[in-house]
Amino acid sequence: MSEATTTAPPTLHVCVTCRAGRGADEPRPGQALFDALAARIAADDAPAARLEAVECLASCAGGCAAAIADGGTVDGGAPRWTYLLGHLSPDKADDLLLFARAYGASRTGTVMPSRRPASLQDMVLGRVPGTRRSST
Repeated sequence: MSEATTTAPPTLHVCVTCRAGRGADEPRPGQALFDALAARIAADDAPAARLEAVECLASCAGGCAAAIADGGTVDGGAPRWTYLLGHLSPDKADDLLLFARAYGASRTGTVMPSRRPASLQDMVLGRVPGTRRSST
């Protein structure tokens, strides 16, 4: 079986500016999701993902959003997929890390619906092909 060229865990980008329809004076759900993920990752000896805060994933209508990606390629050629997930909340942190583990274990970065945690079945907003890097 062929392998992906990545060995590091994928990166989970979490929008920390997301308000999910809440007022400016209320806590940001995106930051709460990030904090929940950070606590779980810090307590894991073999974390499913690296965590990175981002200012905006342009998915405001979809509530809290996260993207999972890595720079790996399949068989040294085709880049791995990136996923955008929305309608997230801090209570989905464990399942989001299960999704990240399935993504990292996938040769192509594809996480089929049957491999997704039940709570995330309808949370995938899109899948974006990776970008090939030019050698020049």
